[in-house]
Amino acid sequence: MTSVVRSNPAIHDIEELLYAEASFLDRADLDGWIDLYTDDGTYWMPVIPGQEDPINHISLFYDDRVMMEIRRRNLKHPRAPSKDYAIRCSHIISNIRITEQNEAETVVESNFHCLMYYNEKQTTYGGAYHHGLISGEDGLKIRHKRVDLINCDAALNTIIIYI
Repeated sequence: MTSVVRSNPAIHDIEELLYAEASFLDRADLDGWIDLYTDDGTYWMPVIPGQEDPINHISLFYDDRVMMEIRRRNLKHPRAPSKDYAIRCSHIISNIRITEQNEAETVVESNFHCLMYYNEKQTTYGGAYHHGLISGEDGLKIRHKRVDLINCDAALNTIIIYI
């Protein structure tokens, strides 16, 4: 279990965490990526702009740690269809800013662009990230991540890996 925050993280430490997350996703390294999350971590991608609730409304996905582990195992499985083609990504994160900070959590918003090449097709994603971060004995961890795609309500290609 993650301990209570001892001090608020500095913006540099937050940036390093977000850049590390992007690097793991760029390499499709879900082993390293999932270690950035708390045991009660969640990852949410709403299906409509401004959606406030992942429980009572449909979402592109709303994964808890168990579901993240299942997706990680499926991606690594030798017979997974995703193995038919290489996954290549490039994440760019900008405008990282702390929007709320208290003893329990630091809330961070940022903008992102993600280029993904898979199955001979390049797809561009863009939008805003909202991270809920906590500091504990293991350092800075992600408790919640929300991805607001600019075109979340449009027809989307299969999202082969987390954005």
